[in-house]
Amino acid sequence: MRKCRFVKDRCCLNADCPAHGKFSRGNIRVHSFYTTRQGRRRRYLCVTCGVTFSSTAGTPYYRLKKSRATFDEVAEMAVEGIGVSSTARIKQCAPNTVAHWRELAATYASRFNDNMLNDFELTELQADEIRTYVHSKSNEVWIMTLLEVSARLWVSCLVGRRTFEKVKAVIASALCRGQYSQRILFTSDGLRSYAWAAKTLLAGLCVYAQVIKTRCKDRVVRVERKLLLGTQEQLEDALFNSEDSSTINTSFVERHNLTIRQGSSYLGRRTACHAREQEYLSDNMTLMMCFYNFMRPHSALRFGNETRTPAMQAGLVSKRLNFRDVFTSRVIFFLCLIFLAVTQRGNAPYRVKSGPLITVT
Repeated sequence: MRKCRFVKDRCCLNADCPAHGKFSRGNIRVHSFYTTRQGRRRRYLCVTCGVTFSSTAGTPYYRLKKSRATFDEVAEMAVEGIGVSSTARIKQCAPNTVAHWRELAATYASRFNDNMLNDFELTELQADEIRTYVHSKSNEVWIMTLLEVSARLWVSCLVGRRTFEKVKAVIASALCRGQYSQRILFTSDGLRSYAWAAKTLLAGLCVYAQVIKTRCKDRVVRVERKLLLGTQEQLEDALFNSEDSSTINTSFVERHNLTIRQGSSYLGRRTACHAREQEYLSDNMTLMMCFYNFMRPHSALRFGNETRTPAMQAGLVSKRLNFRDVFTSRVIFFLCLIFLAVTQRGNAPYRVKSGPLITVT
């Protein structure tokens, strides 16, 4: 008699099942195989509720008519400065298909960021903005970024108007995700909203200073540094404890913004690939944030023969990840929408919307 083979790296995707979202319960076993254009795929059976599901269910590869490698390559092109039209020509896909895949990849990357980008050490933060436009040059938007300098970790990002509420949300997001054991060194440009946010959220927790640059004919002619929160002794102590900065500066986040510009086709200085909707730009930043932190080796984090990613330096992961690791991660699963997507019938592809998260321990 053939022995049933149970697996530990799968969970039931049926929202009505008592074992829904729970790993290593001994309720998932190998059921059968089915054939696709890319080869054979497994099907699994939940012995608790009797529902079967494919090996790609719960991932962006579900009902994919191309190979999983093609999907991963399209996601990588999105963060390497290649636009939708160019990607469609290279991979011989329809532009609408590429746009849908990028949206789907951004959804999973957002969930991965929410679950994995936590419990990092905050020692030195630098904030800056990137100005761009959506649909037309009259619709100006800003990409606000926050960088943890010691690990080169991109800790927070927000796309929208440059208002006090947006700046406050960016800083609050980093404080909720990170932890700190000493006074934080926080620097930014001369935007007054940063000063208000620092005094509101970081009073007594940080030393805040601004770097104000005066330009003439597109050249920096004067740099002024102002200490707005904290004492001079606290500033000197924070600079002494910093491994990267010897003076007040925003050099690291400005270089980081250049990396973002080079990796996004929407942000070229002279390009026809600008974003038509703000949602597309936000999705691209989410996907790039995941790629930058967990997959892209940083040249400043080279230790001998090893070049680490920011997430490795921050202690969030132990190895360099790839898109396959992100899209099949077991820490992220949909609660109810994924079951509807698995059981629905028809030729129209389903659209995955943002929903609640479940973190499996």
